[in-house]
Parts: sequence; structure tokens; C-alpha cells
Amino acid sequence: MTINAKNPMIMGVLNITPDSFSDGGKYLNFDVAIATAKRMVVQGADIIDVGGESTRPGALSVSEADEIARVIPVIKALADQINIPISIDTSKPQVMKLAVEAGASIINDVNALQAPGALDIVAALGVDVCLMHQKGTPKTMQNNPKYADVVDEICQFFENRIEACLQAGIAKDKLILDPGFGFGKTLAHNLEILRRFDDFKRFKLRLLAGLSRKSMIGALLNNADAKTRVIGSVTGAIIAVQNGANIVRVHDVLETKDALKILQVVNGDKIG
Repeated sequence: MTINAKNPMIMGVLNITPDSFSDGGKYLNFDVAIATAKRMVVQGADIIDVGGESTRPGALSVSEADEIARVIPVIKALADQINIPISIDTSKPQVMKLAVEAGASIINDVNALQAPGALDIVAALGVDVCLMHQKGTPKTMQNNPKYADVVDEICQFFENRIEACLQAGIAKDKLILDPGFGFGKTLAHNLEILRRFDDFKRFKLRLLAGLSRKSMIGALLNNADAKTRVIGSVTGAIIAVQNGANIVRVHDVLETKDALKILQVVNGDKIG
């Protein structure tokens, strides 16, 4: 399924992990995960993003077998029970393949298809794919990241990854770009990305912003508890949409949906 992000879309986060920064362990139970996804659909999610490996700063990698065991049963069940696209949040080619076979129609890769075999697998699958920028790995990415110009460097990265995708046979209209808030960036870097988010529109591709409940929100609000960063997260999502984001990846679907409705009315857009 190809998504159309002409209007802002909400991607609801469903982490099937014990250690994600905001909701680690909350949805490890199969029935809870399914019920949560259904609730997000009712609240207004346009996409459900299922992940089985935490990418929070300092996170350790998860084996392919463990990741498959976490996410594939959930995706299979959701594919029969919800009528919106399912995204698989993974960097492992075999997980991508099995997830699409189970019913996922989008691949959300924080490693931008740089794993061996990932480009060929995605080309063969023919689904939409989100390419995210990160500096380093989740284990090391916050160890004093530096850029000459953070937006320019991300744009250069996107140019390189887009070309790699095209060379592998992935159609350009299948690509989505995510600058990777918090992935090897300081607070100053994150704010610069948000201010200049519309710079990424030069690629004429769909853009995704994922800053929900992240440490940049906590730093701005002096709030260490990720679960109470809802207002700051929603505000960030709205700014991102105003600056060109087509998709916002969020934990708080209902609150984001309400805020987008207000923005759409103010802008004179028709609400579906």
C-alpha cells in the first residue's frame, strides 16, 4: 500500500520492546499491543508504526530472532483487524521481508537501508520506505555529536541515500525522508533542524518528523519524565507540519489529531 501524505498524517508509535525510552515494556503483552493499536486508529492515527528494537540513546542491539518474535505476530494480527497502513520500524533486512509478508506496507529504517542487503530487499518488496539520518549508532550517537552545518550535512546524506536507492531499483516516489531528531544531535542541532525543516522540501519527497516526547522536549521544559511531555510534543509536531512535515510520528495520537484540526481550520483546509 502506498501512502499519500498530501495532508498531514499521524503515525502512531507501537513499541513492542522492554526498553524504549517512553513506553518500554508497556506493549510487550500481545493483547495490550493489539488493543493499543486499535485505540490509536479510533483516535485518528493514519499509520501504526510497529517496532521491536529500541533506538533510544545508549540502547543495545536486539537479535534478529528476538525482533521477529516480537513484531511479526502483532503485524499479522493487526493486518486483519485495522484498515490503515502498518509500518515496520527496523533496520534488519530479514525483519523487513517478513513484516511485509505479514501485512506491513511501509518500512521505517533509522539506518536508511545501509545494512547489507537492505536496498535489494526493499527494491524487491516494492513498498514505501522512510530513510532516517543518524550520526553514529544508538549506543554512541549522543557522544558529543558535531556538525559544520547540521541541515546541510543531513541534506548531503539524503542525496547519497536517495541515489543509492535509485541505483538499487527503488522508485523515488516510494521514499520518505526523516532528519532524525535526537539521533546524534544536540538540543541546538534539533532546534536548528526544526527551524529549517522546510529546507528538506528541496527533495520533493514526503517528510517525516519524529520528536514526540524526546529529550529535546524535556530539555526545553526542564522535564525529565517522558510521559508528561505531551503538550511540548504536540507543539513540536505542529511546528514541524507548519514547516513542511507530511507525517508526524507520535505517542499521543488524540492530542496531536486535535491540534492538527485546529491548524487545518485556521489555514482554511477542509477537515476529513
